[in-house]
Amino acid sequence: MNILHILIVITLVSWLPNASAVDGMIAVKSSSGVKETMNRLEANVKKRGLNVFVRIDHAAGAAKVGKILRPTELLIFGNPKGGTPFMECSQTVGIDLPLKALVWQDDSAQVWLAYNDPAYIAQRHEIEQCPVVRKLSKVLSAIAGEVVGH
Repeated sequence: MNILHILIVITLVSWLPNASAVDGMIAVKSSSGVKETMNRLEANVKKRGLNVFVRIDHAAGAAKVGKILRPTELLIFGNPKGGTPFMECSQTVGIDLPLKALVWQDDSAQVWLAYNDPAYIAQRHEIEQCPVVRKLSKVLSAIAGEVVGH
């Protein structure tokens, strides 16, 4: 990752209080429960004209096999307007698309919203200079901020 990408990630993370970026994942704290946070996320991405492909309740899946998992939900969403330009830089980006966001409750009852950092995805596919990365990063950061109230 070059210095510009590092600065972009640091800047984006600094806009969101209580945020962290680990191994390409940006996570922000939510003051709401998992269901409410996920409901707001789903409504926000739909409001922006993004397609919601599926919402997965991992805890419900675990319960079906007799396991207990703290509340954990995944939203898979996207739009060809953003995804196609990313894939034009490298079609292998398709393995990381559509976009995903995870909302979960940790062992201290803190709720988190996380998503894969587009700059990390670009680095993974060796297309750090792909022009759509910055825009996708801004959009995801804005969505996360609106959803968790920052």
